[in-house]
Amino acid sequence: MLASGGSAFIGEVDDSTVLKYPLAPNEETTRLEVERKLLEIIGQHERIIGLKGGSKTGLYLERALNGNLADYILGSKLSPSLKQRLTWCRETAEAVMWIHTRRILHCDIQPTNLLLDQELHIKLSDFQGKHLSENGEVLLDGWSSEPCRFNFPRDDPFHADIKTDLFALGCTIYFIIMGHAVFPDIIDGEVGWHEKVEQRFTSRQFPQDRHICSAITLKCWQMEYENAGQVVRDIESLSHSRTVAGEDN
Repeated sequence: MLASGGSAFIGEVDDSTVLKYPLAPNEETTRLEVERKLLEIIGQHERIIGLKGGSKTGLYLERALNGNLADYILGSKLSPSLKQRLTWCRETAEAVMWIHTRRILHCDIQPTNLLLDQELHIKLSDFQGKHLSENGEVLLDGWSSEPCRFNFPRDDPFHADIKTDLFALGCTIYFIIMGHAVFPDIIDGEVGWHEKVEQRFTSRQFPQDRHICSAITLKCWQMEYENAGQVVRDIESLSHSRTVAGEDN
């Protein structure tokens, strides 16, 4: 076993393949079946973890040899360069842009669902979100929702749209650049920590840290972006300006 999540284990098959299977033997595989269908709709893309096949026991998926981005950043002895962090931000936004063009909402964008391949490129994973029709009807639903530090507070926690995905993308970009999640003064597990995070988001008390992507994250949180392509554009503009200025580390 390589990893576990809220509904499944990830087991090693070989150097290039893993099996995603239910936490308990003979447990219902409905969410894994939704994930298979969503990945089939998404198709092959360099920023999306590849589907290799399915069986009665689970899904065969592409293996990302460098694990997930959260563990990589938090466990690195040497802090990744700003250039590398910006690359990860751009690649993550590219992945979100692609799935949205296929009318897929991820519903759980966060660093633990960003995997790293052998060359440290992003692979978005864990597709248990929604597939929408052209008029917005939910055709497939894996019932995923973001954890509180990546979640736009709403009455129905399972309601999702492009802008709730982009809100989570902003929180993820913040983590990639800063090396920690939003509101580090609120400690996971302390009394009322979940409610404290939610209250700050609800009252629009967004993080005030100044960093290279602070304008981008704020626009995500204020829901000023219409699509992920606009986020990609702004990150590319930042990267270009740094290259022109000779600030490439």
